[in-house]
Amino acid sequence: MNITAIEPRRKGLSALFIDGELAFRLDTETLLAYRFDVGRDITDEQLKEVVDASNLKRCKDKAMWLLSYRDYSHRELFDKLKKDFGEDAADQALSRCEELGLLDDERFTRRYSADLFHLKRLSKNGVRQKLLQKGVDRDLIDAVLEEFDVDEEEQIKEIIEKKYARVLSDEKGRRRAFAALQRMGYSYSAIKQAMRAYTDTEEFYE
Repeated sequence: MNITAIEPRRKGLSALFIDGELAFRLDTETLLAYRFDVGRDITDEQLKEVVDASNLKRCKDKAMWLLSYRDYSHRELFDKLKKDFGEDAADQALSRCEELGLLDDERFTRRYSADLFHLKRLSKNGVRQKLLQKGVDRDLIDAVLEEFDVDEEEQIKEIIEKKYARVLSDEKGRRRAFAALQRMGYSYSAIKQAMRAYTDTEEFYE
């Protein structure tokens, strides 16, 4: 096989033409490192090696770019990367991110939990479900949530005061508030107890 052309493309990629036909779009730095030049003859093994190296380089770059914007759990980022680069590249890229301290499930769990408690006002159960959706280990979730002292009845009252106090005189409003609090992970009994301070009816309880 002969390299007949290498043409620059967007986002640091180059189009590699072999025997006159487009073969791959590869990372330009990787092509230079492997000294793939126009006119060079290459074997199938050499081509596979540079394709794999390019894929891994792009996967690592994508992982670091994503982590520069926000924290991810290991599972969440792995699932995102494997769609474009495959499981092997995703595994290697995430291992490197962990070595560099860019990816840490314990740190992610602690920060994400704090945001969900303080910004979203979710219950512990609501936070637990969000973390499970991110692929965080159950034992790690339980350990981190033990660090948070949350008065769920007080949180429910704060949510009601902020968003629902004016609609609790109406049955439709009461049901809407109750359903919203349940979606946030609060238990039936905790919601019922907190809402007794605002209404003397229990018509909205299922």
